[in-house]
Amino acid sequence: MHLNKQKPKIFETIVTTVDLDGHAHLAPFGVREQDDLILISPFRPSASLDNFLLTKTAVINLTDDVRVFAGALTGRRDWSLSKAIKVNGVFLDSALCHRELSLVDLKDNEIRPEFLFKVVHEEIHSAFKGFNRAQAAVIELSVLVSRLNILPIEKIETEMDYLKIAIEKTAGEREYEAWTWLVEKIQNHKAEISGENQA
Repeated sequence: MHLNKQKPKIFETIVTTVDLDGHAHLAPFGVREQDDLILISPFRPSASLDNFLLTKTAVINLTDDVRVFAGALTGRRDWSLSKAIKVNGVFLDSALCHRELSLVDLKDNEIRPEFLFKVVHEEIHSAFKGFNRAQAAVIELSVLVSRLNILPIEKIETEMDYLKIAIEKTAGEREYEAWTWLVEKIQNHKAEISGENQA
C-alpha cells in the first residue's frame, strides 16, 4: 500500500469566532497546516464562515475535553471563554493550547471556500497527558453525527457499535457524558426518520 505523503494531516480542533457584536461561536473543525499557514474550509452556510469574513480572524483551540466537540453538535455551547490576546476573538479556558489566526487569503467556492490564516499568537496553557482511545472514539462519533443527513443511519450505527468498545474500556466521566449526548442525537435522528417513513 502506498501512502500519499504530500497530503497534509487533519487536526481536530474547536474553532472560536466572534461576530461584529462580539458574540462568540464555537464549532468543531478539522484544520490543516499548509506552508506554515492554517487552512480552514467550512461548508456553506456557516456561522464560522460568516465570522471569518466579518472579522478576518479566528482562534483554534486544542483541547482534550471532548465534551466541547460533542456539545457543539448537540446544542451545548456554553463553555468558559477568555478574550484572545492579539486578535478579535476568544479562546476556550479548557484549551491545552490556543492559536490566534489572521486571514491572509481566501479561495472562494460555492460549496466549501478555503480560508488561509497565519498564526499571530500561540499560547500553551496545560500539558498534554497522552492519548486516550475513548477520546478518539468520541471525536469519531462527533464526525459521524455532523454527517447525519449525509450518511445512511445503518453505517453510523455500525461505526458506533465498534467505537463503543473503546468507550467501555477507557472512558472517564467526561467521555461518557460526551458519548451520551451524541448517542441521544443519533437516536432522535433515527426516530425522525422512522416517523417520516411511517407518515
